[in-house]
Amino acid sequence: QVQLVESGGGLVQPGGSLTLSCATSRRTFSSYTMGWFRQAPGQGRKFVAGISRNTGTTYYHDAVKGRFTISRDSAKNTVYLQMNSLKPEDTAVYCCAAVRGFQYYYCLGYPEKEYDYWGQGTQVTVSS
Repeated sequence: QVQLVESGGGLVQPGGSLTLSCATSRRTFSSYTMGWFRQAPGQGRKFVAGISRNTGTTYYHDAVKGRFTISRDSAKNTVYLQMNSLKPEDTAVYCCAAVRGFQYYYCLGYPEKEYDYWGQGTQVTVSS
């Protein structure tokens, strides 16, 4: 079992920045691919960013490429999502998730069904 707890959400003005954190209950990064997903009101959950196990290769949805950065700190068992140049359309509940191993399709398209463990989510609102 892997427990995930997100934090860092809040209200930010357009153009601003936020950093989300996802604390994991155990050492996961050698065994699990970690992902960030978001769900806006009335929409399904969508992949935002992922980081592969072991090598830590990163992947991003085109909508956030160049603005968001996913990273991890093995000493703290924590995954981060640094979000810059935020837009109103980034408003959503952001969740982190984990899946054992790595396949390219874990970080492409609509991979949410591949992930086994989910956090409770944290709200991000981008508004003036």
